[in-house]
Formats: sequence, structure tokens, C-alpha cells
Amino acid sequence: MTNKLQAYDEPEIIKRLASLPGWHFVDGEIRRSYKTDGWPTTLMLVNAIGYCAEAADHHPDLAVSWGRLGVALSTHSASGITDKDFELARKIEDAVLWRPQGGALEGTPNKFVRSGDPR
Repeated sequence: MTNKLQAYDEPEIIKRLASLPGWHFVDGEIRRSYKTDGWPTTLMLVNAIGYCAEAADHHPDLAVSWGRLGVALSTHSASGITDKDFELARKIEDAVLWRPQGGALEGTPNKFVRSGDPR
């Protein structure tokens, strides 16, 4: 049996978004837009987010175009924004903005998803 999650009010949502740079509360959803270096990277981003969302049994709305991906999260069963949304947003950030930090993996610093607020 699953417990129904409590939806947060707007002031609490705004407060919690302070720990998720680039995410914004718009029309009842928390949203983020990512810029990429092109179509192949955008598709990889879609797949990474899809994998995280499927594993979490929580599914965002995605707006896919060349070099850009929009993500919108809300918990439909709670009619609002819940811990599920914040936790998935954090997991998405961790996955798509990850870069090697030394060691054997050198990385591609000028490619992939750009951090910051790309609005």
C-alpha cells in the first residue's frame, strides 16, 4: 500500500527550488530547460532522464527539440508538487550534469549538457 504524498504550497516550493538552480515553478509544475550541443546529445539526455524516471516510477513531461530539452514535473495523484518531484529533479541534475573529476576518465568538457539557467 502506498501513502499519498502531500503537495507543497507555492512558498515552500519556491524555497525548495533554491537548492535546484535552473528549476522554476510555472503553471503548477517545476520546470527546467537544458541546452545541449545538438540532436545526438539531446536524445542521450532524453534517454538518461527516461531511465531515471522509469526507475523512480515518476514520469516527467518532456519537450524535445534540436539542442534543447524541456522537463516538467508534477505529481498528478497529489495534484501538485511533492517530494517525488524534488527527488527526481535532483536525480536528473546529478545524472545529466555529471562530469569526470580526474582519474582515468578524462571527459569532454566542451560537449553535452550545459549547466546554469538556459532560459
